[in-house]
Amino acid sequence: MGELLKVENLSAGYGEAVVLHGVSLSIAEGQTLALLGRNGTGKTTLINTLAGATRQHGGSISLGTGATSVTLHKLPSHERAAAGIGWVPQERNIFKSLTVHENLTAVARPARAGRASRPWTPERVYELFPRLAERKSNLGTQLSGGEQQMLALGRALVLNPTLLLLDEPCEGLAPIIVQELLRAIRRITRDEGLSAIIVEQHPQAILAISDTAAVLDRGTVVHTGTARSLQEQPALLDKLLGVAR
Repeated sequence: MGELLKVENLSAGYGEAVVLHGVSLSIAEGQTLALLGRNGTGKTTLINTLAGATRQHGGSISLGTGATSVTLHKLPSHERAAAGIGWVPQERNIFKSLTVHENLTAVARPARAGRASRPWTPERVYELFPRLAERKSNLGTQLSGGEQQMLALGRALVLNPTLLLLDEPCEGLAPIIVQELLRAIRRITRDEGLSAIIVEQHPQAILAISDTAAVLDRGTVVHTGTARSLQEQPALLDKLLGVAR
């Protein structure tokens, strides 16, 4: 299992404001990384930087293994998507004036050569989220928040990415929808082996479906390790996240 993503000494932010300072981390093929930290510590900035939506001040980002490795930090965001980045931002960014089916078909890409699993198509997204199949003719404006999040995830999947970036996919959703999304994410990552980085405010839920974990504080990585070890040390997790018992 080779190293899929490698981030070295990354500094980035918005305009002249630097939010990330010397961030280094990596993720192996087929693994899921839980990206944790208090609000305002740089988690979203890191996800946005990997997707190409911030200003990078230093460091490097590479995606892929061996001869397929791409120097990601030199590419604009649309080329990063073509290189294998599937991004689900907090804002979801679905096309609200298009139907569910049009949202999926407008961005779909064929699977990359060498992928073992079945390619993601709109039909597979409907299998994953049956409620989207029921609403395939509905406009984005006619969907609930949970349905919009499912569609945003589906749009990322039909790009057939090698790395999925999820920024707080469960934020503001009803518990029953959260459980449905977590089951889908578990299937995509654990069962089908798609690599992912997940930012979430409910650490225990994400640690349960992740392989590794990284904690950010003030724009720097202050902890890395296995997800299980952090999950089994609630006192350490609380300390890292600034939670008082």
